Amino acid sequence: MCRKISVLGIIVSVSLLLTSPLVVAQEQASVDEDLLKIFEYRNIGPTKQGGRIADIAVPLDQPYTFYIAAATGGLWKTTNNGTTFEPVFDNQGSYSIGDIAVAPSDSNIVWVGTGEASNARSTYWGDGVYKSTDGGKTWQNMGLKESHHIGRIVIHPQNPDIVYVAAMGHLFSFNEERGLYKTEAGGATWDKVLYINDKVGVIDVVMNPQDPDVLLAAAYDKQRFPWHFEAAGPESAVYKSRDGGKTWKRLGGGLPDGKIGRIGLDIFAKEPNVIYVALENANPRP
Repeated sequence: MCRKISVLGIIVSVSLLLTSPLVVAQEQASVDEDLLKIFEYRNIGPTKQGGRIADIAVPLDQPYTFYIAAATGGLWKTTNNGTTFEPVFDNQGSYSIGDIAVAPSDSNIVWVGTGEASNARSTYWGDGVYKSTDGGKTWQNMGLKESHHIGRIVIHPQNPDIVYVAAMGHLFSFNEERGLYKTEAGGATWDKVLYINDKVGVIDVVMNPQDPDVLLAAAYDKQRFPWHFEAAGPESAVYKSRDGGKTWKRLGGGLPDGKIGRIGLDIFAKEPNVIYVALENANPRP
C-alpha cells in the first residue's frame, strides 16, 4: 500500500510494508532519518507569527533604512532596502506594536508605541511607549503603561524632546489613561492635553510641519465587549489646536456628526492647509 505523508510542507511517498508492526516502525524510522538528513531549515520571516503589519517608519535622511512594526511580532529593521531584516525589540515588555516614529531632526531617535490600536478581539495590549536614542539598539520604557493601545506618535520637526502620543486606553473596560499626551522633556514627564472621557480615546494625530504648534487629533468613541462591539459613537470627532495642544476646538465645517467610528488623518506636507480625513460614518441612511 502506498500513502502520502505531509512533513513540514514536503510531500513524500512512503511504502508501508504489510508485515509486523515492528518492521513497519523500523522502516518508518529509517525513512524519517533519511528525510531529515536532506532537509534544511530556513527563516522565512515573520508571517502569520508576526500578524498584521501595523506601521512603517523611514528616517528622512536614510531612504534604505526602515522599521516595520507587526501587530504581535515586535519591531523589525532593515538597512539595505528590505533585502534583510533583523528584530530589534525582542527583549522589551510587549510584542504588540501600535505605531513607530523616527525623529525628523535625529534619525537615531526612535519611538515605539506598544499595543495595536485596531480594537478587535484579536488585538493585544502593550505596556506603554519606548524610546531609543541609538537607532533601535537599546530601548527605555518612557511610561503611559496603562494606555494599552497606541494609535499614533508624532515628533516635533526641530525639537525631538517634544512628542505627542495618541492613546486609546483599555480595550474592554473604561480607564482615564487615554487621550492625547504630550512631553516637552523627551518622555521624562507627560501632560494629557486632550481628554474627552474615560471611554473615548485618541486614535490619530498629525502636525503641521511648517507650524508645529498646529495639530489635528481624532477622538474615537467605541465600546468593545467580548460578545459585542459598538464601533461608533457621538464623541468621535476631529479636534484642532493652534497652540501646541493647550486649547482645542472640535471641528465641523462639513464633517458628519452623530454615530461616527474610527477616523484617520493626514496632512499634505508641501501645503499644510490641505488635510485628509477618512472616517467611518455609521449613521443609518435616511
